[in-house]
Amino acid sequence: MRLELIRHGQTDWNLAHKLQGSSDIPLNDTGRGQALEAARLLAGVEWSAIVSSPLGRARETAEIIAAELGIELGDAYDELIERDYASHEGRTPESPIPDQPNADYPDIEPRESVAARGVGALEMIRDTRLPLDGDDAHIVVVCHGTIIRFTLAEILGREVPHIENAAANTVEWDGTAWHVLSINGGVLDTPID
Repeated sequence: MRLELIRHGQTDWNLAHKLQGSSDIPLNDTGRGQALEAARLLAGVEWSAIVSSPLGRARETAEIIAAELGIELGDAYDELIERDYASHEGRTPESPIPDQPNADYPDIEPRESVAARGVGALEMIRDTRLPLDGDDAHIVVVCHGTIIRFTLAEILGREVPHIENAAANTVEWDGTAWHVLSINGGVLDTPID
């Protein structure tokens, strides 16, 4: 089973470098264009399903991709919601965002919580779709940059770069473990697990 983890298209808050987190910010016109471009890059594969985070920017990206690929929009998973930046949402960070709450960011969601939700979401999608679609299923999963980055890092056991808007990141389930095949559309020479 292969999953394409797609970060939603751009929003006005992305453009202004504001923390969005669990705030429900819509796509802007650039983001809608990025969603169309993502759909073009995904064309040519028989997709079993497209699912997403329930936040509007991810859901709209998924709707655009589903319409372009001619597949029905599937479920929204709360586990795919972006990292909660709490009182810092809507602000432009003045310092790097820490992995754990600290004096500057006292109420952010801890990194391990985000990574656990991300891996849990992959497993939930796998367990839901595998009986329906089989081992060879290809599923598009539209969600958010930080949860994708932390999830890939958890699988790889090392840091990964910033996830670009509408970029594809491929993970594969081989029956026993997840493997990362690409990050930001760049194919890795060999699967890393």
